[in-house]
Amino acid sequence: MNAIAPEAEGEIADVIAEAHAHATPLALVGNETKSNAMLRPVQAAATLTLRNHAGISLYAPKELIIAARAGTPLAEIEAAVAAEGQQIIAEPPDLSALLGGAGQQTLGGIVACNLSGPRRITAGAMRDHVMGVRAVNGTGEVIHSGGRVLKNVTGLDLCKLLSGSYGTLAALTEITLKVLPASEAVGTVVLAGLEAERGVAALAAALGSPFGISGAAWLPREAAARVPELAAFDAAVTLARIEDFIPSVAYRTERLRAEWAGFGAAAILEDAPSRALWRAVRDTAPLGHASGDAIWRVSVAPSAGPRIVAAVARLGGNCFLDWGGGLVWVAAPARAENHAAITHAARASRGVWWLMRAPDALRASLDVVPEEAPALARITRRVKEAFDPQGILNPGRLFAGL
Repeated sequence: MNAIAPEAEGEIADVIAEAHAHATPLALVGNETKSNAMLRPVQAAATLTLRNHAGISLYAPKELIIAARAGTPLAEIEAAVAAEGQQIIAEPPDLSALLGGAGQQTLGGIVACNLSGPRRITAGAMRDHVMGVRAVNGTGEVIHSGGRVLKNVTGLDLCKLLSGSYGTLAALTEITLKVLPASEAVGTVVLAGLEAERGVAALAAALGSPFGISGAAWLPREAAARVPELAAFDAAVTLARIEDFIPSVAYRTERLRAEWAGFGAAAILEDAPSRALWRAVRDTAPLGHASGDAIWRVSVAPSAGPRIVAAVARLGGNCFLDWGGGLVWVAAPARAENHAAITHAARASRGVWWLMRAPDALRASLDVVPEEAPALARITRRVKEAFDPQGILNPGRLFAGL
């Protein structure tokens, strides 16, 4: 497949306008850290990569705002804000090990996929911190929405629409993010030996407490053993993270440990091991990333998380819970019958799911996201036609024929 890698936004617009004129399908990518394994494979005549359209275009630490072109490596942005004692709020994961991508993931890819980490449960999704975007739609027209100030109420909010659209509506060219000060310290309270249902009950109690939990996960014994900081527990672990100033973290972790006494004796992990283990949770390291497995991301009500865990156990798969039980990462052999069982369990719990990794043949033959209700499907099609009338941008990425 031909790869086109323009540097300027105008050149990106010209490429898309030409493709629109000839109804030529384009695969939109950044550094291709996700596109070769995630969701449906795109059938396109050429690849338009935004990796050369890179660089931080604005950083105003005092205003808590950073803007960068879509091809900018996320690591570059994280380093820039870290140097000012700040952080990207949504804690986006690095799924390169999970998805087999070799390059550095880009800001555009993270926003296009709306990827968020453990802090999502209290701080919101990636799309909630996108203050403005520039993009090129499927006709080659440059569009923009939002701005570079926090008090931004002008125009139609396309930021949330394009965040999570997987490149099917427009090519993101520049994104403006809100950032926040980074925490001085991180602590984790750990309960060992609880089964999933009891662990989720403990997480619900922690999230309902006044102690400001910023991460809440449950890992079965096999998953915990894959995280060096947790291996010594030799059991399933229930984890609650607290981030803040050093004295506050010390006080609140001790208080949570006391509050959790009814669930068992809890341990406290200090700053360095806490940061390492939550990076592992963020990046799905507890799954193990076995090469023969497909990976699903299942979102349900937290109370339904243990039911998904039980369904996965019957398949002989692996999983763990994040977001207080509301996000289930699942790994199981890449077979159609396993896909049917996992998606059935998600639907039975009124949840949704994404097929995050699978061989091309499986991804092409199965639904990779839930089928939409007819009324919603009609809206989806109308939005797609408005942004991309020829259907040339990442055709088929989410739904066959769209």
